[in-house]
Amino acid sequence: MLSIIKNNLHLHKIFFLKKLLIIQTAFLGDVILSTSVIEKIHNNLPDSLMDLVIRKGAEDLFINHPYINKLFVWDKKNNKYKNFLLVLTAIRKEEYDYVINLHRFFSSGLLSILSKSKETIGFDKNPLSFLFSKRIKHKIFEKENPLHEIERNDKLLYFIDSKSVSKPKLYPQEEDEFFVKEITNQSKYYCIAPSSVWFTKQLPIDKWVEICNFYNNHYMYIIGTKNDYNYCEEIKKLSNNLKIINLAGKLSLLQTVVLLKNAIMNYTNDSAPLHLCSAIDAKITAFFCSTIPEFGFTPVSSDSHIAQIEYNLKCRPCGLHGKKKCPEKHFKCANDIKLKNYLLKN
Repeated sequence: MLSIIKNNLHLHKIFFLKKLLIIQTAFLGDVILSTSVIEKIHNNLPDSLMDLVIRKGAEDLFINHPYINKLFVWDKKNNKYKNFLLVLTAIRKEEYDYVINLHRFFSSGLLSILSKSKETIGFDKNPLSFLFSKRIKHKIFEKENPLHEIERNDKLLYFIDSKSVSKPKLYPQEEDEFFVKEITNQSKYYCIAPSSVWFTKQLPIDKWVEICNFYNNHYMYIIGTKNDYNYCEEIKKLSNNLKIINLAGKLSLLQTVVLLKNAIMNYTNDSAPLHLCSAIDAKITAFFCSTIPEFGFTPVSSDSHIAQIEYNLKCRPCGLHGKKKCPEKHFKCANDIKLKNYLLKN
């Protein structure tokens, strides 16, 4: 079934400068970063009407979002192709001025070219980009002047006369603030987000335990998905910090954002929680194991730190994304990170 979420925008206006659709059906971190595009469009075209297509699982990020009119949620796991057709049918009814496709794969390319939009904009790496109205070169892992992902996405907004790049931003509600306040009881605390879909993106468990032990005089909140609960519980059991609280699977995405915002410091992998921190300008130390900052997915918070090994390892990076296990079987890119350089004094 197609989910279309409508936010309460001021729809009394009859004429809009632009009617735009943004497509980002990749994973959660990519969707969070796509909010920089939303911010820039709103800042430069405040009367425009913006809709968004995302994959199921990220929709909670946009509850009562002030700038998104309609949110199309594509369920890729259940009846993927039937749901694709439902999304496409709904999109075609809207007759957009611009479709801005941040995704680089066939399915989103098909949505773009069949959308009936006046202009379709996307990256040249999309296999259907030859049918777009405007193709933008996608550059990643440039040795000189590497671009951040939000800078790459910004290049799609060629029709906006502004060179400034907006940061990603999310909008938790008052009820989210209240919920987290009740949990933390206004105590000072740290947060860790230890899990990752990819093994080689994930700091080893003994190092997470070391972080927890270092801050044993403070509350430590562990965040993650419901599937991460047991792993987070193992960290809790191995640590001698008696103030650890496992919140994996217990918070919504916007509640998690509030928790991160108020932490003394957040420790994450190169994964979605990193970008949640960026979207709320939360303090963050991000561990880069097999992946490297030059890929362009570093935190953009005003107080942010990158933690990685201090020497060149010829097998690093072993790929753009993480792997299920270390190809070299030593995992030095994670094991050799010196935690002491990145821990704050109690």
